Parts: sequence; C-alpha cells; structure tokens
Amino acid sequence: MGAIELHARASKDFEVKLAETKALLRRAACAYSPVTQASSLGAEDVVITHLINSLQLDIPVFVLDTGMLHPQTLALLERTQASSRAPVTVYRPVQGAVVRFVDREGKDAMYQSIALRKACCHLRKIEPLERALAGQRAWVTGLRKEQSQARAEVPLIDASDEGQTGRVKFNPLAAWTWGDVWHYIQQHQVDYNPLHDEFFPSIGCAPCTRAISLGEDFRAGRWWWEDEAAKECGLHVKETTPEEASA
Repeated sequence: MGAIELHARASKDFEVKLAETKALLRRAACAYSPVTQASSLGAEDVVITHLINSLQLDIPVFVLDTGMLHPQTLALLERTQASSRAPVTVYRPVQGAVVRFVDREGKDAMYQSIALRKACCHLRKIEPLERALAGQRAWVTGLRKEQSQARAEVPLIDASDEGQTGRVKFNPLAAWTWGDVWHYIQQHQVDYNPLHDEFFPSIGCAPCTRAISLGEDFRAGRWWWEDEAAKECGLHVKETTPEEASA
C-alpha cells in the first residue's frame, strides 16, 4: 500500500486551510519579492511547488544537493527541473571543504558524535543555504506544526529573524495535517518521492535517514542514533557553529 492510500485523508477544514495557504503564497510573492522556496523535495515541498506553479507566482525554487541524497530524490529533482514553471536552482557544498572534512574525519563521521554530524550538516546544508538565501527578503518552507514537538509552534509567518537577517520565513502548510498533504497530492496527481511509499515521511541525506515504524513520529527516521532533542540540522533553528559545537 502506497503513501497516498495510507495517508490521504483531508481534515474537515481543509478547504479553509488551502485558501489560507494560497493567500499567504500570493502575499509572499507580491509583498516580499525577492522570495524563494526552499525545497527538500519531500511531500510538503512538492505540494508548495505545485501551488506556486498553478498560481503562476514569481517564486523560484532552490534545492540543496548535499552530495549524499538518495537516488530517488535526485531523480525527482531532475523531473521537477524539467516540469516546473518556476525555475529550480540547485546549490551544492564547496567540494574542497567536503573533501577535507571526509579526509580528516572519515566518511561515517556523522555517526561518531553529534558535533561531527552537525559539522557535516553545516558544510553540506547550512553554508549552501546561506548562498541560496543571499539577497532574499523572504523564503518559503514546508514546516508543519505536526512534524515534531520542536515544530509545534511553527507560525504561518515567522519574522523572528527579520532584524538579524532581513528575511521573513513563510510556512504556508503550518496548520496542515499529514492527511491534508497527501489529499492534495492525490487530488492533483503531484509527482512525489517514491521513498514515501517505503515509510520515509521525512527524507534527507541517505546515511542519515531511515524508514519509520508504526507509531513513531514523523522525524524518528532522521539521525535515529541521536538523542531526540538533537534532531535538527540547523536549517530551521538557531544553530551554533561547528567550532562551538565541538567545544
């Protein structure tokens, strides 16, 4: 049984939430240009990209290719670039920095300590993210309240970093349920990562993502060997630098 059959269950107020999401995306495009969508090519993000394209909004998309993505994710990236009305730009880590890190710490450094895992995330995700967001007034993400306890208070519009970075973060699916996401995918036949059919609700780098079991939370398959409180890479939280993390 695939992800659509398992999960596509719209909440009672889905149409209200969908209208709110569309209005928020229009507001982001009209009032906060330049604005961009950060896409991991997960279920939430393919929904947002589909909405951007169907509404013909001037919101380009970017993807962080860490160099360690699953083949299924890379294949979806190619299909998305070929089909999306909105341009899809790929940002990659600085190759020399990655080579030096692997030579020094080994290819399985992420399993050795939280500090090394976060240092790997910084090289492969945080630094490319900073380049992707340079010059942007706002960015759009697929964060939802339901994803984890750490994200339970995610607002539709997050201006908490505006004073520091000059950017606002839009989370248009913040109030959506997992069932809402898959209802939309089913309703509009949105192309999605087939790993979702193999019980991967949250998909990141291949070494750091596994399938989950019934009853586990959405992000249980991310960095599963770590303490629950550490399960963020730094893209959506205030993060210490690798040097600080190693101290």
